[in-house]
Amino acid sequence: MNSFPLLFFYVSAMGVVTIDQLSKFLILHKLSLGETVPLIPDVLHLTLVHNRGIAFGMLGGYDKLLLVAISLSILVLAIMGHILWKRPSTRFFTLNRTALMLIFAGAVGNWLDRLRYGAVIDFLDFRVWPVFNVADTAISIGVGLYLIHFFKQPST
Repeated sequence: MNSFPLLFFYVSAMGVVTIDQLSKFLILHKLSLGETVPLIPDVLHLTLVHNRGIAFGMLGGYDKLLLVAISLSILVLAIMGHILWKRPSTRFFTLNRTALMLIFAGAVGNWLDRLRYGAVIDFLDFRVWPVFNVADTAISIGVGLYLIHFFKQPST
């Protein structure tokens, strides 16, 4: 059995996690909490915030419960990745594999923040949307790829 595709899943995910964690490391060492630095004034700022909840700060008072739920989600995503990446490669699976890898990597990146800092480190601030990070971007792109795949399925 060829383990290259499964290895590719984890190596790709580790690449996304590394970029996410490196970007957060740099922000944590350059900005103080709440500090904003405009890159493109009124369009893109770097703003350091700590998000103790999930998307848009929801469920912020449930730190331990969120950590357990996210830990279980990562385990499920890893199992799904293992199953999906062992199947023969087809165009159908390529999009799903990429989507799953991005969601898995984003979840791991934010999970590491919760373990280390007790909150997710967010810093990308477009001023019209809640502040987010690279891991959030990976999750959003992964979900978008799943939606594209879902809506492009031929009806039976």
